[in-house]
Amino acid sequence: MVRTAHSHTSGTVDPAEVERFSRIADEWWDPAGKFAPLHRLNPVRIGYIRDRVAAHWRRDALSGHPLEGLSLLDIGCGGGLLSEPMTRLGARVTGVDASARNVAVASLHAERQGLAVDYRQGTAEALAAEGARFDVVLALEIVEHVSDVGLFLRSCGEMVKPGGLLFLSTLNRTAKAWALAIVGAEYVLGWLPRGTHDWKKFLKPSEVARGLRAGGIEIDDIVGVVYSPLGRQWSLNKGDLDVNYMLSGVARTATK
Repeated sequence: MVRTAHSHTSGTVDPAEVERFSRIADEWWDPAGKFAPLHRLNPVRIGYIRDRVAAHWRRDALSGHPLEGLSLLDIGCGGGLLSEPMTRLGARVTGVDASARNVAVASLHAERQGLAVDYRQGTAEALAAEGARFDVVLALEIVEHVSDVGLFLRSCGEMVKPGGLLFLSTLNRTAKAWALAIVGAEYVLGWLPRGTHDWKKFLKPSEVARGLRAGGIEIDDIVGVVYSPLGRQWSLNKGDLDVNYMLSGVARTATK
């Protein structure tokens, strides 16, 4: 059964974005479907999170369950592409999404895989208002789809326990990102449905850092995520933040 977190009539949810992703929710777990780019990106995202969490808590990243005993929130979880791997790495995972359809798809897939993931329909701000706190919070490929960026970033930060980690990935608001992520990916190559992204909603790293700081998070690492057309794979690149980037931050102090 899908749990529902109380949400407000106004907040971070963009109804048009929720409807767009709900329409294609059945394709979340099709590696050749509309979410194929996320399937290709997933190994890089998972590796970055695993390695930084292991280093932060002084664990062996290559052990079977380096996230053992840690509570983890996957906000904007979609169909569970990150929630399931994080569960397999040992974390106690809560996956939250504004789309009931996404949550239903994620819940069914996890059940079929024999994985215990606490999926809920809701929003970051509603969960933060309830006092929910986690060792690790993930907000990957989601902030560029919300209606109130400041509220979203602050809410995500407030849900990280003191000393815990937050991970965020998004697209930089640059001419290169417009050319590659929108014109190239959506209109030329057809990797994503047209209209998936709005360049005006892309965020510069400094804007993300400022928003997270309001929630008590200090950025401690940032890295570009770069696609190689020849190798048809993603990799991390500290020197190229022009299009996709990921960052991690630490909750230095408790927030209210």
